[in-house]
Amino acid sequence: MRNIYFVGTAGSGKSTMVGAFREWLECSGVDSVVVNLDPGADRLPYEPDIDIREWVSLAEVMDEYSLGPNGAQIVAADLMAANIDKLTDALSEIKTKYALIDTPGQLELFAFRESSRIIMRALDREKSMIAYLSDPALCKSPNGFIASMVLSSLVQFRLGAPMMHILSKADMLSEEESERLLDWFENKDTLYGDLLDEDADPQTVVGSELFRALEDVGVFGTMRLASAAEGAGMEDIYATAQLAFFGGEDADFE
Repeated sequence: MRNIYFVGTAGSGKSTMVGAFREWLECSGVDSVVVNLDPGADRLPYEPDIDIREWVSLAEVMDEYSLGPNGAQIVAADLMAANIDKLTDALSEIKTKYALIDTPGQLELFAFRESSRIIMRALDREKSMIAYLSDPALCKSPNGFIASMVLSSLVQFRLGAPMMHILSKADMLSEEESERLLDWFENKDTLYGDLLDEDADPQTVVGSELFRALEDVGVFGTMRLASAAEGAGMEDIYATAQLAFFGGEDADFE
C-alpha cells in the first residue's frame, strides 16, 4: 500500500479533492481507502474507511481540557499520535493499493506538529508522498505565488516526503489565468520577469530573494491542474503517483 497525503492551506479543497480522486480511482478499477486525519471535521464529502474521529473527538477535547476551538485543535492534533497504534492496526487489516489521507484543514496542525512526523513514520514514510494543493485565489500575483511555493517547500522539508504540486479549483480560473500560473511554475524566468514588473511594493525585493532561494532548492518543474468539481486532472494525479512509486508502471500487489 502507498500513502498519498493531501496537504494544503485552509480552503484549498483537500477533502473535496480526496473524494473526487477516490471516485475516479474506483471508476478506473483501482482499489483505495480514505483516511480522515482531521479530528475537527464537521462534514466530509466522502465516507472515510478509517476516521480519526473514532478515537479523537474535538468536542470531547474541548470539554476535558477546558479549551476553545483553536487550543483544542492543537491538543487533538497531538492526540492523533497517541492513537497511532489504533490507526495502524485498522490499516493493516485492509489490503489495497493506495491510502488517500486527508489532513487537517489548518495546514500548521499537520505540517508543523511533531505528531505528523510520528504518524508518517508509523505508516511508512518511504511509501508515502505529498499532494500539495495550491489555492489559485492565494497565488494569482507573483508575490502570492512565490509565498505559496515557499510554504510548500517548508512543508516538504518538514515532512520529508516526495511532493506533487496541484493547482486546485482549476474550474475557477480562466484559460489565461491557468496558463499564466502554469507558466510561472514551469518557466521560472517568466515568474521572475513578472515579479520585477510588479508595482513598487517593498515586498517585491523580498520576493526576489525568496525566488532565488526557491530556484536553488529546485522547486520549479511541473504543476498539475485539477478540479474536484469537474473531476478534471485526476488522471494526472494518478500518473504522477505511479511515476513516483512504481516508475510509471501499474504494479500488481501480492
